[in-house]
Amino acid sequence: MSESSELPLLRLRKNEERRLRAGHLWVFSNEVDTAATPLTAFSKGEAVRIVSSRDHVLGVGYVNPATLIAARIVARAPDQKLDAKFIAQRLRAALALRERLYATPHYRLAHGESDGLPGLVLDRYGDVIVGQIATWGMERLQRDIETAVEQVLAPRVFVWKNDGGARALEDLPTEFAAAWGEIPDELEVVETLTDGRALRFSTGLAAGQKTGWFYDQTFNRSLLPRFLKPGARVLDVCSYAGGWAVTAAASGASEVACVDSSAAALERAALNGATFGRAPILHRGDAFDVLAELAAAGERYDAVIVDPPAFIKRRKELPQGEAAYRKLNQLALRVLNNDGLLVSCSCSHHLSPEALLGAIQSGARHVDRHVQLLYAGGQSPDHPVHPAIPETRYLKAFFCRVTPA
Repeated sequence: MSESSELPLLRLRKNEERRLRAGHLWVFSNEVDTAATPLTAFSKGEAVRIVSSRDHVLGVGYVNPATLIAARIVARAPDQKLDAKFIAQRLRAALALRERLYATPHYRLAHGESDGLPGLVLDRYGDVIVGQIATWGMERLQRDIETAVEQVLAPRVFVWKNDGGARALEDLPTEFAAAWGEIPDELEVVETLTDGRALRFSTGLAAGQKTGWFYDQTFNRSLLPRFLKPGARVLDVCSYAGGWAVTAAASGASEVACVDSSAAALERAALNGATFGRAPILHRGDAFDVLAELAAAGERYDAVIVDPPAFIKRRKELPQGEAAYRKLNQLALRVLNNDGLLVSCSCSHHLSPEALLGAIQSGARHVDRHVQLLYAGGQSPDHPVHPAIPETRYLKAFFCRVTPA
């Protein structure tokens, strides 16, 4: 991209810079002074200097004239050049944090806005990096990102798995290709428990969700053994490749079971569980239907984990989504033994922690149970939260003890 001094200006309307001065990085289309700087004058992903109505520089970023988020600030310095050198600096800062937090190179290396790289996700699987780009601005920096990754990490393989829903919002094409190296059929994942034991998993890449694994739950999963009874019978609902179930199996569970709608995910869960001598019982189907069937069959578990995909992707879906979380937790409570453990999760940003806890409590009242919240978790520290950007805080994980009412 060009030197920032040569960049076109994107001017905001009067008093629209307050949120940005407080630290947020997004400029919404209705905040732009389109009379002074028409959005239609910019190309998708074009680099710009963002200024207030009084021409105070707020930062350097990129623009997309066709989306609600019209621009994103990447750097505050008014003369910052957006290039491979800059991206490498941001990646080195991100790497320093992860190396302090994790014993093995298995983590999210770059988490978008929180690591100063809006629109970019990089997950690390040992010597394999899997990246996802969600915005036109980062798409235009793709080759610079590759150069920076090579300079900072020199991984054996770098894969772009650009198939997320956010790309459709930006009118970006899907892509699954290697920047270099041979795309692996599967990835190895290492997660470390609080007692220092390392658990190894495998997950698919091409057909896998996200970049292949959900690193955002790593820390919460590491705590699971502290809450499980010896010899517990455990049900992992929306299990994907069995991260929760396998953690339970490695921690003394006598039996684990997985529920998922994907046959491929359950097959992977079975392989991962077999590693610890606890091949899970597999239930393929819709989580709501399977839980209802298990309850009707009299099945009961000492621990139930519900970790569903986001039921709420837009604010207008809140009422329907809240009802879905309430129903799912109520069904989970029906198959939970007295003095059991419920781990209830939500990755819906629009669902507040209080709303999820309310859904759990409402479900408990319907089945005459008493709930005690033992631990409230969020996303793992390799998914840091930007204090000025509420959108970067999305994951909730509540560990609850459940007893008779």
